[in-house]
Amino acid sequence: MEQNQLDRETLSCSICLDLLKDPVAIPCGHSYCMKCIKNFWDEEDHKGIHSCPQCRETFTPRPVLKKNTMLAALVEQLKKTGLQAAPADLCYAGPEDVACDFCSGRKLKAIKSCLVCLASFCEKHLQPHYDSAAFKKHKLVEPSKNLQENICSRHDTVSAAAERTERQRELEVRRENIQQRIQDREKDVKLLQQELEAIKHSADKTVEDSEKIFTQLIRLIQKRSSDVKQQIRSQQETEGSRVKELQEKLEQEITELKRKDAELKQLSDTEDHNQFLHNYPSLSALSESTHSSSIKIRPLSYFEDVTAAVSELRDQLQDILRDAWTNISLRLTEVDVSLSEPEPKSRAGFLRYSCEITLDPNTAYSRLLLSEGNRKVTVINKPQSYSSHPDRFTGWYQVLSRESLTGRCYWEVERRESVYVAVAYKNISRAGGGNECGFGWNDKSWALYCYQGGYKFGHNNIWTSISGPGSSRVGVYLDHRAGILSFYSVSETMTLLHRVQTTFTQPLHAGVCVGDSAEFCKPK
Repeated sequence: MEQNQLDRETLSCSICLDLLKDPVAIPCGHSYCMKCIKNFWDEEDHKGIHSCPQCRETFTPRPVLKKNTMLAALVEQLKKTGLQAAPADLCYAGPEDVACDFCSGRKLKAIKSCLVCLASFCEKHLQPHYDSAAFKKHKLVEPSKNLQENICSRHDTVSAAAERTERQRELEVRRENIQQRIQDREKDVKLLQQELEAIKHSADKTVEDSEKIFTQLIRLIQKRSSDVKQQIRSQQETEGSRVKELQEKLEQEITELKRKDAELKQLSDTEDHNQFLHNYPSLSALSESTHSSSIKIRPLSYFEDVTAAVSELRDQLQDILRDAWTNISLRLTEVDVSLSEPEPKSRAGFLRYSCEITLDPNTAYSRLLLSEGNRKVTVINKPQSYSSHPDRFTGWYQVLSRESLTGRCYWEVERRESVYVAVAYKNISRAGGGNECGFGWNDKSWALYCYQGGYKFGHNNIWTSISGPGSSRVGVYLDHRAGILSFYSVSETMTLLHRVQTTFTQPLHAGVCVGDSAEFCKPK
């Protein structure tokens, strides 16, 4: 039985662990199934060298395989004995096991694989790894069939363990960098938290101080209102007393005159001539009236001058408050309370910053009609009966918004025919038809000229032709603090027509110069 087992081990293929089929002997003397060694060398073709699976001897070029007829005869003879399989032995490697790379003949099961040697060992062949100091640094792992995958793809002679050590160092450096960034970010978060607290403290104090100031201002206005009311009532009483006194004197005079008239009538009615002549000299003479024969009553305008003065004060206060509010808004936008935000990428993003623009009638050219709540402007033939105002454009078909723009703003203009869609400083010139007044023709305004053939952008009388899809609607995005002004063609999609990067030194006002009509759309 032992002899038969030895014969079977001798005539077995160390690759498939079965009896040799079409046996071949390679130059080093080891024998394999022709199919097994052929498949093994096919996998090594990319290396350009071929090796023996048992002794690792290499061959260049690839040896030519020829069937070993003597071994084939011995295998056939062994098969005829009826011993087709070896008895079960757990120490030998089966098809699912990892075989010892150093066993000759039938291989034993490997109990460990070495990541440095890139080989697997049975208990006997593993012993040097325990006994010799040369193997002390070798890394032993559970048996693995995929040791070749642990060879670095860039260095076939470097083990995965050695490569791992190098990469481990790199990994540690990267981790140190990441940990440093984490510490930096955590520090930044703490700083931002401190900034949030400082912002809140400053905002709370400013709100409190502002409320006190506005309360004082309101009380001052209320005091002035009370003073005006008191003075009016006092003057009313004085004038009323004077009128009543005069009225009483006049009534006394009327009574006296009536008495005199009755006396004269009585004498007039006397029939006795002698009696008439006797009594006539005794009539007292009529005293002269101390008052004018006629009192001229003024039209009802006793205190209207006061109303006009108060109205003028109101208008002056409105102008002061408007200019003050513009200054306050500009100061607010200068407060650095947030990280800068990028320009929106979609119309929905722009609409987050939408603002409702209304046009100022005091700036409108006389042949412009405002409608739709002062959002629409239309050219007309007949001049409007606008009052004279220093803010009015007198030579250009232009109009500016009431609102001053200092933060992030977005608005859209629906146009007919050609139109200049613009922004301008409040101190742009208004009188006449010179370049100093026209949108885009001076350094105080920026304008997109939209006409049938395309677009032009102008600032300080420098005009640039722009290509883009035609649309009846133009979108304008302003980031005053960042100095960004962008114009978009708006339809189903938004297309950037022109973008300006500059520095705005004053609040801006939206405006249009129209050839037909334009309307500032309500935000949606």
